[in-house]
Amino acid sequence: MSSLSSQHETRDGDTSLQSESSPAIKHPLEHTWSYWLYTNKSKEWIHNLVELSTFATVEDYWCLYHYMKLPSELNHGQDYMIFKKGIQPTWEDPINEKGGRWIICESKSARNLDPLWLDLILMMIGENFEHPDLICGVVVNIKAKSKISLWTRGEDKPKNMKIGKTVKEKLNINRNISYFNHNTTSAKYFV
Repeated sequence: MSSLSSQHETRDGDTSLQSESSPAIKHPLEHTWSYWLYTNKSKEWIHNLVELSTFATVEDYWCLYHYMKLPSELNHGQDYMIFKKGIQPTWEDPINEKGGRWIICESKSARNLDPLWLDLILMMIGENFEHPDLICGVVVNIKAKSKISLWTRGEDKPKNMKIGKTVKEKLNINRNISYFNHNTTSAKYFV
């Protein structure tokens, strides 16, 4: 018997050969996601934004994750963004404009920047929020004081508060995180 095949007996006693190299089954995500890179090159902001790839399955996400640099390996002024396909990672996108973002501040050198980024992505693409329909995307901004932010749509404070509490609890964050509306510069609320 070849090493690529194995013999299996069915319930009715039929013996057949089954290939072990059959195509892998992929596990679809609820949404298709776009992976973006922003690199500050002194151009107009929107021209520095590049859609790198899209993914719609768990396996495709992991292939992309293992190919991409970690946030801590990015240059100062670069950002990664992962948003639902069809939503631009800009405040001006009609889906984002009345929304806001939960912000977690970390230094680029902090050991937990990369794990926080990964865990928040997995929570988002895995639909681990009580109100996943409000989730638009996640951004990591690389600066001296880096930020990871989870973007939401709409102005529903009770639902946004639940999302913030879930982020804080699931990521084991022991300090306050802040929610900012896209149209203001001051924090709207904290958890």
